[in-house]
Amino acid sequence: MTSRLVLVLILFSHLALVYADTVTPVTERQYTFSWQFQDESSLSPRGGTTTGTAVKLVTEPTADWKALQSPGLNSFERDRRAILAMAGEYRATFDFIETTGFIAAYKPTRPYRSWGTEKVYVVEDKGTSIVLQHLLVMSFVDDNGKIEGPFVTKHWRQDWQYEAREQLVFQGNNTWQRIKVPAHQQNGTWRQTVYQVDDSPRYSGVAKWQHLGNYSSWADEDGWRPLPRREYSIRSDYDVLIGNNRHIITPTGWVHEQQNLKVRLDKTGKIAASSPVIGRESGFNRYERIEDFDWSEGDRYIQASKPVWDAVRNKWQQLIADNNLLVLRGAPDKDNLFIPLYQYAQDIAKASTPIPSTQITDKVNAAVQAYLADETKTK
Repeated sequence: MTSRLVLVLILFSHLALVYADTVTPVTERQYTFSWQFQDESSLSPRGGTTTGTAVKLVTEPTADWKALQSPGLNSFERDRRAILAMAGEYRATFDFIETTGFIAAYKPTRPYRSWGTEKVYVVEDKGTSIVLQHLLVMSFVDDNGKIEGPFVTKHWRQDWQYEAREQLVFQGNNTWQRIKVPAHQQNGTWRQTVYQVDDSPRYSGVAKWQHLGNYSSWADEDGWRPLPRREYSIRSDYDVLIGNNRHIITPTGWVHEQQNLKVRLDKTGKIAASSPVIGRESGFNRYERIEDFDWSEGDRYIQASKPVWDAVRNKWQQLIADNNLLVLRGAPDKDNLFIPLYQYAQDIAKASTPIPSTQITDKVNAAVQAYLADETKTK
C-alpha cells in the first residue's frame, strides 16, 4: 500500500478539520448544545485539530435554490430539484451528541465534531432515479504554514428512487434484507439508499418530500443502520443504531439531521431483552456552499477512477438483486474490507495507459466477492 493512500485512510479515519476562517480561535469556542451540569473537561468535543486552508462561503441564494422555488412546478419536479440541490461544493460540518441515557449510572460520552471540504457529484440522473456521490478534497496547513495536499477520499453515496417497490434494510450482524415497500407507501415517495465509502450498503428509508414555500425537507421513519466509524472506533457497548434522518434544503446549501437510539442486540441478532437502549443521540450535519476552491484533484479522481466504481456499483446491485438476504463476513469499514477496492481505484486512477474493462470487472468482482459470508456465497 502506498504511503499516500495510508495517509488518506488515516485522515478518513480521524476526519476532524478546523478551517482558517474569520472566527474566534478553536480553544475559545463553546459547544453550546451541551450537558450544563457535567464536568466540561470530560465532555469537550472529541476530534482532531488539523487546520485547513481558508474557504469562501457563498452568501447569496444559489441558482439551485431559486429553481426549487419556481412557481407552477408539479410535486415530482419539485422533489427532483430538491434532491439535485444537494449536489455542489461545500464546507461540511458534522456534530453528534448523546442527549439522553437509559441505563443505570449512565454517563454521557464526549460529543463528536468534525469538518471537511466535500463535493457532491451527480453521477446519474434518469428522472426517477438520481445518484449523488460525495468526495472529500482536503488540504492542510502545518505548524510552519506549509500547505499539504490536496488529499482525495471517496466518501458516502446516496441513491434516490421514485416510488420504489423494494427496499434494502439492515438487520444487524452484517446482514441486509431486501423487502417489499407496502403499496400504500409507494405513491409519491422517494427511497433514499445510503452506501458506504466502498459502495457496500448501509441503510435506506422511504418518505415523501415536503414543500412549504421556501422550506423543502425529506424525513424517513426509524430504521436500523450499522455503527459509523466515529462510534465503533471507540465504542463496543452497543450493536446497532435505530434512527431516522431528515434532509432540509437551504438557500446556500442543505442540512442533514439525525436522531438515533444506540441499541444492544442479543446473540441471535434481535433486540436484547433487558435494557437494550444505551442512549439517544442527536446529529446535525451542515453543508455550506463555498466558491473559488480548487476541486481539480477531486474532479480528476472521479473521472479517472470511474471505470472501477461503476463496476463496483454494478456488482453490488447484482448481489442485492440476486439475494433476498445479503450477509457479509465483516463490517466493510470496521474490518477494512474496503482497502483492496480503494487501492485498486487509486492504481487505475494513476495508470498511464487504459486498462481493459473486462480486466477491471474481473478484479472488482473478485474483490467484492471477498466481502461475502458463506450464507450469501452459497445462494
